[in-house]
Amino acid sequence: MIETFALTKVFPPDKKRGPVVALDHVSFRCAPGQIFGLLGVNGAGKTTCMRLLATLLQPTSGTAKVAEHDIVGAPEKVRASIGFLTTATALYGRLTAAEVVAYFGRLHGMDEATLQERINRLFDTLEMNEFRDRRCDKLSTGMKQKVSIARTLVHDPGVMIFDEPTIGLDVLTARTVVQFIRDCKARGKTVIYSTHVMSEVEKLCDRVAVIHGGKILAEGTLPELRQRCGVDDLEEIFVRLVEAKA
Repeated sequence: MIETFALTKVFPPDKKRGPVVALDHVSFRCAPGQIFGLLGVNGAGKTTCMRLLATLLQPTSGTAKVAEHDIVGAPEKVRASIGFLTTATALYGRLTAAEVVAYFGRLHGMDEATLQERINRLFDTLEMNEFRDRRCDKLSTGMKQKVSIARTLVHDPGVMIFDEPTIGLDVLTARTVVQFIRDCKARGKTVIYSTHVMSEVEKLCDRVAVIHGGKILAEGTLPELRQRCGVDDLEEIFVRLVEAKA
């Protein structure tokens, strides 16, 4: 379970600007076996929310519980319970794809037999075996993203946090990633998914929160949002909600 309680993040002023309210009293719940989508444009607050849930940032006020652990009171337990994928993470260029994933599995304290079984399963599912022993600095963007996903999930966490995982990927690689996220849901994982791609929301998400300017403008299932706005097209729903806020 992920549950946020008036989660707020204000970045302090610097020489160029005053205080920035990146996230403003955001509250929502995401249950096991559910994909919860955060839908918003760049700069809406999606990544800030993800980083707070992953304990990479500390909230200015409010809090959240991830896998029953408070992000402020027990950040180390939160980190042990999640897999967090963001486009900002980098790979070790001189290690092979398999070596990177194994390294992160050992960081999580996995025994070698379990680790190798898990690596084999992930490489099969994500179609990574053809570049399993290739150095990461020789991989394409799509291949690198698959390695990032595998290393994020090697310890089989109960909570998955995906921050725009298909950005910059070709159609076939993005399709593989989307199917993998569906499989996570089918296995009872709690999945929170940040994106600005409407089609991905329609394919994946059980519930959606439209976020803009750090605030949640609306939250519910797609049928609920369609009924609220009186239109079926998700892009039109998004535009109407944002324009109403403006």
